[in-house]
Amino acid sequence: MTSSVHTVAQETVRATLTFAVPAAKVFAVLADPTTHAAIDGTGWVREPLDREPLTEVGQLFRMDMYHASRANGDYQVVNKVQVLDAPHTIGWLTGRRKDDGDLEFGGWIWRYDLVPLGPSETAVTLTYDWSAVPRYIRERGIQFPPFGPDHLINSLHHLAELAAAPTH
Repeated sequence: MTSSVHTVAQETVRATLTFAVPAAKVFAVLADPTTHAAIDGTGWVREPLDREPLTEVGQLFRMDMYHASRANGDYQVVNKVQVLDAPHTIGWLTGRRKDDGDLEFGGWIWRYDLVPLGPSETAVTLTYDWSAVPRYIRERGIQFPPFGPDHLINSLHHLAELAAAPTH
């Protein structure tokens, strides 16, 4: 693993890491919701409620989450696949199911861009973009981004380890 880069734009944070793993293997890990807790590494992402691989734009997948700032810590999110171009790009919006059953997406997106650098090497860029977060959510006092500057590069290191494992 080489060439980690960390940049912050106005409402986007991005990190890039080069993996000694083919793009298809990296993409397979990202498209598997059961790996997301291990990729995240913060303890916030707990368990997928939907375990099927991500295969199409519009697909929903739910996750059990935890954060100490919540009343009892536990909550759920609903993610909606926004972009999926195997093995090059995958990304999703994060939201929630409201009390009336409707879905509400917060306007932030997680996106992974994979660039093959040869048959067994891939540059992976992870982007967290909160530029579409509406004012009413920002007024709730939610900090963006809700994590420290090293979170994205740490997640990429976790992803690289998972992708290099013989099971993927």
